[in-house]
This record gives sequence, C-alpha cells and structure tokens, in this order.
Amino acid sequence: MSAALTVRAPAKINLNLGVGSIRPDGFHPLATVYQAIGLYDDVSVAEADEWSLAVGTHPRIDVSDVPADHTNIAMRAGRALTSFHGIDRRAAIRIEKGIPVAAGLAGGSADGAATLLALDRLWGLQTSDRDLLALAADLGSDVPFALVGGTALGSGRGEQVEPLEDNGSWWWVVVESEIGLSTPGVYREFDRLLGDRTATEKLMPELRSALVAGDPRWLAQQLSNDLTAAALSLRPDLAVILADGRDCGALAGLMSGSGPTCLFLCSDARHAADVRLAMTERGYERVTACAAPVAGAHVVTYA
Repeated sequence: MSAALTVRAPAKINLNLGVGSIRPDGFHPLATVYQAIGLYDDVSVAEADEWSLAVGTHPRIDVSDVPADHTNIAMRAGRALTSFHGIDRRAAIRIEKGIPVAAGLAGGSADGAATLLALDRLWGLQTSDRDLLALAADLGSDVPFALVGGTALGSGRGEQVEPLEDNGSWWWVVVESEIGLSTPGVYREFDRLLGDRTATEKLMPELRSALVAGDPRWLAQQLSNDLTAAALSLRPDLAVILADGRDCGALAGLMSGSGPTCLFLCSDARHAADVRLAMTERGYERVTACAAPVAGAHVVTYA
C-alpha cells in the first residue's frame, strides 16, 4: 500500500462490568470501567479507486470468521465517515490483527476506531472529537472507548465514555482461548440465567479509589464481571483457567468482557513474568503479559 497511514488501537478489558436487563432497543444497559491494555490491532489505509479490505494476522490468531467485505466494521467506519462529510472518496484498508477474534477484548471495535481516525488523518478532514465519538458510537458500543483509551467509565450501552483518574502502572497476564465465544450468545445466556436486574455500580467507588491510589492489591479486590456466570455456563472449562491463574500466584482472575479470554492481575512486571511462566508450564500456549493503561487509537510513525 503506497502512501499508507497506519493507526494502532488497543484491546479493552472491563475492570468492573455491571449488566442490566435487556432494553426495548435490544441492548443491555451497562455500568463498567474500561481499561486499555497493551495488545493491539494496526489498521493501514491508502487512497484507492474502490473500497477494499485485507486482513493479516499473527499466526496465533484465527481470522477465518472475520469478514473481508462491506459488513466488516472497518469498511462500515470508512463509509460512515465519508457519508458524514458528504465526500466521494474510497480507500484500501488493511488490518493486522494482534487482538484475538471473539475474545471479549473488543478487537473489532478497535478496528472500527482505528479506521475512523486513520481516514480522518489521511484525508485531512479535521473531524471534531465529538463527531468522531458520535460516529464511533453508531458503529458499536465499545468503539468510542477504543478512541479514548486509558481507563474510563462506560455507561448507556457502553458507548458513553468518561475518562477516569488512574495513577497505576498495571500488569495483566492474558490467557487466550483457541475457541471464541459469541457475545450475543453470552448475553442471551445471561438473560436466561439472571432475568430482570439493573446494571450495578456497587463496587465502583472503591474501584475508583484503588485506581487513584495505584494499588494493585486494592484493585484486585474490586474486580467484577456480571457476565461470568453466563460465560461459564457455556464454557465450564474457563473456570479451570481462572483457578489455575490464581494458583500460579496472580492477585486476582477475571474474565474479559463476554469472554473467553481470562485475565490475571499482577503486582508488577516481574510478577507478571513469573505468572506467565507458571501458566505456560501448566500447558497454556497463548499467554501474554501486558501493561496498562495504554493510549487509545493513535497514528503510528516509523523512524
């Protein structure tokens, strides 16, 4: 791709995910604290006569279910941006995936956010932050956070994002699954198991205080995910992974979003390296240590 511009966007995790009963519009109300971690997709764009999309990946990631047509969120993002500005331009888009697919890490949302930013910068459209966030919200609930990054409060269906003070340097061990989980499927199981309920913020004051203090042991006590029971109902094997991570010395274990990725909070980089090694010695192959929080979607420049 000649004269390409590349934007990198991070995976997200939910430190707290409170889920309410399904709304009339088909979405669930959420009360969540997002955090962006050091696992990324790169999206490159270049001017072209026609829209096109290609997907590349790390060997560990299966992208066979990622659409390479107009239904892909990156293509939808490009068309939404041109429609917003009333321009007739097209681009070749290439996604290099480092975030697993159907993993509860919002990799698709990262691609949508990265494409919006990349094309805006490529074409010099100077879209305001407010308008980019509105376009992102129309694409998906997690897309606005992929633009913002860092650590943030999410409300509504997750698309309303408010940055939070976070003074920590956090380390997570990420254990990926070879088999993904359908987000709609997990929410359907949530509805079946739990019925009517409101999205809860019961742990958030303490969680916010732990973030301000930068205290990993305090944060470990505040982690919560309302979708865990539904995901474990569909994938009981995930309970074994969560138990193994704790046995390997992690401060706490947490399922990421709708799963199946499992996360383990560690006290620092050395501790994360130790937990990662212990998990690999137990036979887990897709294990990564990641720092957090990291920046949202941003242009990549090469020296």
